[in-house]
Amino acid sequence: MSHKYAIGVDYGTQSGRAVLVDLTNGHEVADHVTPYPHGVIDETLPTSGKQLEHDWALQHPGDYIEVLRRSIPAVLAQSGVSPADVIGLGIDFTACTMLPVDERGTPLCFKPEWSDNPHGWVKLWKHHAAQDEADRLNAMAAQRGEKFLPRYGGKISSEWMIAKVWQIANEAPDVYDASDLFTEATDWVISQLTGNFVRNSCTAGYKSIWHKREGYPSSDFFKALDPRLENLTETKLRGDIVPLGTKAGELTEEMAKLTGLNAGTAIAVGNVDAHAAVPAVGVVTPGKLVMAMGTSICHMLLGTEEVEVEGMCGVVEDGIIPGYLGYEAGQSAVGDIFEWFVEEAVPAYVKEAAGKEGVGVHQWLTERASAYRPGETGLLALDWWNGNRSVLVDTNLTGVIVGFSLLTKPEEVYRTLLESTAFGTRKIIDAFHHNGVPVDEVYACGGLPQRNRLLMQIYADVTNREIKIADSKQTPAVGAAMFGAVAAGSAKGGYDSVVDAAKAMARVREETFKPIPENVAIYDKLYREYGELHDYFGRGANDVMKRLKALKDETSR
Repeated sequence: MSHKYAIGVDYGTQSGRAVLVDLTNGHEVADHVTPYPHGVIDETLPTSGKQLEHDWALQHPGDYIEVLRRSIPAVLAQSGVSPADVIGLGIDFTACTMLPVDERGTPLCFKPEWSDNPHGWVKLWKHHAAQDEADRLNAMAAQRGEKFLPRYGGKISSEWMIAKVWQIANEAPDVYDASDLFTEATDWVISQLTGNFVRNSCTAGYKSIWHKREGYPSSDFFKALDPRLENLTETKLRGDIVPLGTKAGELTEEMAKLTGLNAGTAIAVGNVDAHAAVPAVGVVTPGKLVMAMGTSICHMLLGTEEVEVEGMCGVVEDGIIPGYLGYEAGQSAVGDIFEWFVEEAVPAYVKEAAGKEGVGVHQWLTERASAYRPGETGLLALDWWNGNRSVLVDTNLTGVIVGFSLLTKPEEVYRTLLESTAFGTRKIIDAFHHNGVPVDEVYACGGLPQRNRLLMQIYADVTNREIKIADSKQTPAVGAAMFGAVAAGSAKGGYDSVVDAAKAMARVREETFKPIPENVAIYDKLYREYGELHDYFGRGANDVMKRLKALKDETSR
């Protein structure tokens, strides 16, 4: 009998990638990346050049289809695998990445009458312009004692579905009225592949305030927010919500032509990028924290009971692995901070020296930063360059570095920024651990752990935990492929549960990063100082960051 395969398509912030995976052992046979032709739209609309306001981040839904059109035929061609042996396909997406569609499922931005209205476009996960709506939603939920609020660490994020929908209602009521559905991009792409629209339990639970046993918040709550939202969940958020691994449908004839796969191939319901990575590193039981590390970090953990943890992004039954409660927390900038430093703050001599040595600037800085011992730079930073997701849930917080002198070197700053993100992760681990959700083991996946050994050693030392690294370059895509194999089922050569799929397909590297005791001792001291700064600027003792931001808004209009 011939080998069977599944394809996972991972939709990131800048690009989408397809990975063809062998179902017997999880081996990645071929992968292909398609950069989004329109990238992240954060300055002007591609149609009219219309200027976007601060904190906006949009995308072009056509780019998602382009990934399927380019990357799926590419992995088939590279691998020589017959489409008949590809039994399933799954996708994962950054979230909450949402868009308004009409009754035929067409994105409003594809229609001439809405193409020049920014609200007709996809709002990417890092669109933060709905912060006012999020603040009002949180105040109303707290005032009414809504019991959903503690499940999300006490705050609903401006990045999530309801705040973004309400922003559309407030700023573009005509777009709100013209929208038949507001959908996660992951569910929209699945609807394009299958012709069926279903919502998945992961994005519904983490991003749209849905609960498996209690459903969405009440229409009374939505009416209290805004009378126009009273029937939102039965109308513009309607749709069956099903667990991960469910078969959404089969590939249509039209999409078979576009992708080169066979019509009738099983398609799994959509998923979130970070969450798809959990089974791909073999984590299907509690006590193990998985960090999906890239531009940001998503931290995921399984539990058996629902408890409240400050600043968690959500606890969702069936949200990560069916049968468990999935906990999520996150940091809204990690790799993005290191990239900012390299792009915007490094002196010319560093770029020249790296060029002469034939290495990238990140590598040049990392090599020099590695020569310093913990504490030797005399610097300490807060990692809030893109706000704080967990545990403070506040996008209006900003970055801080303390301890500069006239002798400070770029590599010292770079090391300090690496350390700051590790301290942010420790804050999250402490919050879980102290609230009865144990964190005994840590796993890391994504581009950063593969590339930066210094970073991973710092994380091991700061958290005082051994860190295991995914063996895959494309962990979320492999996880998405696993769910594709589950959608196909064992009768077709796939699997009947993601636990079975993970047993056969998950892979981690043999080499791990273990904490070095003398480093742990110094980082404990630095972490105490980090905690002081964190609470001083983040819990209201000094709101200077918010005052500066308000002044910036006033003076830049």
